[in-house]
Amino acid sequence: MLKYILKRLGLSIIILLGVSIIVYTLVRCMPFDYVEQEIAKRGGQNKAILQETMEALYKTTGLKDPIIVGYGKWLWNLCRLDLGKSYTSGDDVINVIADHMGTSFAIAFFAMIFEYLIAIPLGVTAATHQYSIRDYVVTILVVIGLSLPSFFFARLLQGLFAANLGWFPVQGMVTTGYETGFEWLGSILWHMVLPMVSIIVLGIGGTMRYTRTNMLEVLNSDYIRTARAKGLGEGKVIYKHAFRNTMIPIVTMLAGVLPGLFSGSMITEEIFGIDGIGRIALRATTNVDVPFIMGYNMFLAFLSVIGVLLSDLMYMVVDPRVKLA
Repeated sequence: MLKYILKRLGLSIIILLGVSIIVYTLVRCMPFDYVEQEIAKRGGQNKAILQETMEALYKTTGLKDPIIVGYGKWLWNLCRLDLGKSYTSGDDVINVIADHMGTSFAIAFFAMIFEYLIAIPLGVTAATHQYSIRDYVVTILVVIGLSLPSFFFARLLQGLFAANLGWFPVQGMVTTGYETGFEWLGSILWHMVLPMVSIIVLGIGGTMRYTRTNMLEVLNSDYIRTARAKGLGEGKVIYKHAFRNTMIPIVTMLAGVLPGLFSGSMITEEIFGIDGIGRIALRATTNVDVPFIMGYNMFLAFLSVIGVLLSDLMYMVVDPRVKLA
């Protein structure tokens, strides 16, 4: 197994290098850059001063360098574990990510737990009661979860439960005046309810559909019919034999869980005013903050390749028949 892991890690380095080239090229090929936006914000100043400011910014950021030269500088700094400084904040990119990642991780982690606790049982019960009222209700929930745009559903929750009914805060992470103690913690949890509901509802549909499809496939297998023919109880057939094998393809979803925990929800965080990494990334993309965009995307790419590796290794846990060569 050690040889397999080392081989995969070596391949991951090549993958990450390719991802960095693609992302850097795409960012530099955008129709505008950070300097142009900064100059546009200062449009009322003297033209000579604006020209000097533009030249100074281009010299500082290196955005006038050819793409291959700029990428070479970025890669050299990366080899020294230096992701550069964010154009917008002036802080080190790695510090900006570390400062805002915890909030996004906490929201995504608890949302994921509730999502799986709700989606997997619903998917199983829909499969075991195929074409029943229960199955149709689950199908409707799946369609809703897959169809609603995140910005629309988040605004809907915000307008109904926060602005109109006043049950929850409209935006922010904590009520002013609460700095320590249980009131501070309770305020944070109260602010996180609507964002988490938005994430859970929009993500639950795909997991339910995936679970239902895999469960139906397993229930139609020969060994399930054999187990029933031997007189095993339906509960034992479903939850001991069928459910275990249903989890095998669901494990592949773990590859997307790891980066999802740290990436943040850009639209949701922006709408609810949550100071997470997703909101920072959205603003950095709008401002064409090249160092932060590169650092953020490479961080997620690294988590993705690690997630895929962990997914492959988890196959052995849920299915002892799988052997890694």
